Amino acid sequence: MIAASRPSTLAVIGGRLALASLFLLGGLNKLLNYAATLESMEAVGLSPAPLLLPIVIGLELIGGALVAVGRRGASPAALALAVFTLSTNLFFHDFWNMDGEIVALELSLFFKNISIAGGLVFYAAVIGRFQRAAEAGKPSNER
Repeated sequence: MIAASRPSTLAVIGGRLALASLFLLGGLNKLLNYAATLESMEAVGLSPAPLLLPIVIGLELIGGALVAVGRRGASPAALALAVFTLSTNLFFHDFWNMDGEIVALELSLFFKNISIAGGLVFYAAVIGRFQRAAEAGKPSNER
């Protein structure tokens, strides 16, 4: 098997960091702006927001870190973040309940989240394959 080249290894690391950055920065932002985030969650009907917000922050920070590092736990973390990302569409990007110019923006954000979730599912499948290969003692290009 051909060993991974330095540029492809750097691309994988860069891709993991780019994918994880949305969640790491989002979790940090929610933590630093806790009251405003809580108010935003309550405004869209997420209840009980005081219970959900720490869970969301933990998911974004821990899940994002696992995706960034790409080791054990990264695959389930990516899948959990994909579900989370899709669920935000129902509450925060519900363009079907809106009128006017905002519809185009919310539609774009809705499909951006679908794309991010797709990337996370793809990542989970690929990283899971490499982890299973490593556990079975098979050579792989990613470790």
